[in-house]
Amino acid sequence: MLQGKKALIIGIMSDRSIAYGVAQSMHTHGAELGLSFLPRFTERVDKLSKPWSPWLQHPCDVSSDADIAALADAVHEEVGSIDTIVHSIAFAPRDHLEGGFLDNLTRDGFATAHDISAFSLAAITKAFLPHLNPGGSICTLTYLGSQRAVPNYNVMGLAKASLESAVRYLAIDCGKKDIRVNAVSAGPIRTPSAAGIKDMRSMQTSVAQASAIKAPVTIEQVGNVCAFLCSPLASAVTGEIVYVDNGFHMVAGSH
Repeated sequence: MLQGKKALIIGIMSDRSIAYGVAQSMHTHGAELGLSFLPRFTERVDKLSKPWSPWLQHPCDVSSDADIAALADAVHEEVGSIDTIVHSIAFAPRDHLEGGFLDNLTRDGFATAHDISAFSLAAITKAFLPHLNPGGSICTLTYLGSQRAVPNYNVMGLAKASLESAVRYLAIDCGKKDIRVNAVSAGPIRTPSAAGIKDMRSMQTSVAQASAIKAPVTIEQVGNVCAFLCSPLASAVTGEIVYVDNGFHMVAGSH
């Protein structure tokens, strides 16, 4: 369903990251992949990506406007235009992801979480919009902590709420160019990024037990839904937050 489509996956870190599951699913469905990642993961991503033969591997620190511009220029120089961007990026200082919301809260920590986790989606969209083909799509990753107060998630909950609001506003702006913008709200997965959240393992277990399907969510399941949203099969879907959490979000008293 993605045959011949060029996709840029931003935020891959390891074979346990959601971005890896997305890349694998998109590759399986025929997409040609470009990859972006933090500079320190260059060697690791180079090894992971060999089966995909990516058309681009380019480091990018999304806290830098210059890095985002350089990534957009590299993509344009390599392939001209692309069809899909997947934004799989989130960060907050580790001490902000434990205890009560106010315990370790700082102005800098709050700003950092929003800059990396939410503003980066808007910044990337602005930089790449001239290089996205009509009928293209952008997909980002979010979490239920945007809608509920989840223990230890703290400032990331606010950042994800901002991200989800950005999806709706970007869907309006990008819709004028026939570009769709959506988000996938994944259940808790012990990815390298999520490992910084205190009690993540017990959260994953309790959510699985309380969900409708009684099972943990995998990066492959999240990747499949992202691939669908970025495909022509979802051509009328935009501005949506799609939950991939085995129904946990809709179960009363589930937390």
